[in-house]
Amino acid sequence: MLEEKLIFEQGVPGRIGVDVPAAPAAKSRLGAFKRKAPIGLPCLSEPQVVRHFTRLSQKNYGIDSGLFALGSCTMKHNPRLNEKMARLPGFADIHPLQPVQTVQGALELIDELAHWLKTLTGMPAVAMSPAAGAHGELCGMVAIWSAIQAKGEGATRTRVLVPESAHGTNPATAALLGFTVDPIPADARGRVDLAAFEKKLGPDVAAIMLTNPNTCGLFENDIRKIADLIHAAGGYFYCDGANYNAIAGRVRPADLGVDAMHINLHKTFSTPHGGGGPGSGPVVLSALLAPYAPLPYVVHGANGFALVETATGAAKPFGRLKAFNGQMGMFVRALAYMLSHGADGIRQASTDAVLNANYILARLRDVMSPAFDGGPCMHEALFDDTFLKDTGISTLDFAKAMIDEGYHPMTMYFPLVVHGAMLVEPTESESKESLDAFIDTLRYLAVEARKPGAAAWFQAAPRLTPRRRLDETRAARAPVLRWKPPVKTAQAAE
Repeated sequence: MLEEKLIFEQGVPGRIGVDVPAAPAAKSRLGAFKRKAPIGLPCLSEPQVVRHFTRLSQKNYGIDSGLFALGSCTMKHNPRLNEKMARLPGFADIHPLQPVQTVQGALELIDELAHWLKTLTGMPAVAMSPAAGAHGELCGMVAIWSAIQAKGEGATRTRVLVPESAHGTNPATAALLGFTVDPIPADARGRVDLAAFEKKLGPDVAAIMLTNPNTCGLFENDIRKIADLIHAAGGYFYCDGANYNAIAGRVRPADLGVDAMHINLHKTFSTPHGGGGPGSGPVVLSALLAPYAPLPYVVHGANGFALVETATGAAKPFGRLKAFNGQMGMFVRALAYMLSHGADGIRQASTDAVLNANYILARLRDVMSPAFDGGPCMHEALFDDTFLKDTGISTLDFAKAMIDEGYHPMTMYFPLVVHGAMLVEPTESESKESLDAFIDTLRYLAVEARKPGAAAWFQAAPRLTPRRRLDETRAARAPVLRWKPPVKTAQAAE
């Protein structure tokens, strides 16, 4: 596999792809901002450009290429129909400063989506504007902070409990608001240690931030008791809903005692994400927190739909989270997903995602080592590195070998409570044949890893990629993100 040169390295001075008429003479109004040197674009023909980007696209591995085992927001099924809907001119070309009467359809769509989210979760209110999952966490926790302040307990309720099996952004969000973060250990089942949780309750506890299903791919069996205990102690229950795609249509968070929960539309309801793409994280709120929901929100009155920008009555919004009203493109995709699947289809998608994960767990149980072997998992199958003990092969080596076999590796070394963790999330859209091919590959690698002398082979992987093993620490801490022209020696000496 040949390495693709940068587009700047392929250019030849003077070569062009299109002829553009010279710009008519005009007085520049740029002043000091006028460019003083050539712009430095690469010079290529049209076929060169097309072939370059076509080759790059073929080197990219994604959900359109094959099974994507990574447990993140990137690989959820994204029907092309929803992309088409989001690109309709009435939605794609909308401007947030248009008069309300010209965007009635968009506001109706937001209102309809809010209705679906409230119905699915059983919660009475939803804030639509948060722009991503962590932004949703901030929204929910600010609502909790506001409620505590309103009760005059701001100076005393300063501690937030965060289980070790929660998402990594949870403690960061609590700390950002000035709370002291108090971790709760996981028990031998990979769930919240209930006894340790009860010992930490007190009059200074503001809330618990719990992920369910948690990052070990497990449902928190004691979640109803946890909710009752935190409420009895005067605190609030924030649920991280990033894994809601495992229980959507099957469990209503309101029935679990949740006060606030963000929903990743980009993971649960069809929006490509990952790599920094746009997300959307609406937050559902209980009746206790609904008055503190941020502005703006949509209402339907006698004159059609309107945006409420100023609080009235009993509402005590904590302000705005972002400019304008939310991620319109994500809203369109999510509602299109819901309407095309229906309530029964959403329930089936969650069921299939959990079934697929358990199929992987069951078929690999004899050659890999499940992190928690006490029963079925949710939408993620979690293994530790016990099966690699004494082989000299690490989780990283194993994952790199998967690349040579044609698969993107799973999530590695997370959650932190599991040594050498390998977290596999197949999602609902993989067929049995696709899962079997993936499982056969992992079984082959697991068996090979036990053979004498296998360590050197694994440690040299990947062998079939343009780049071999990278210095990942340097790549993460000293990334080179921008091409710069080479500096001539004479010029550099000056």
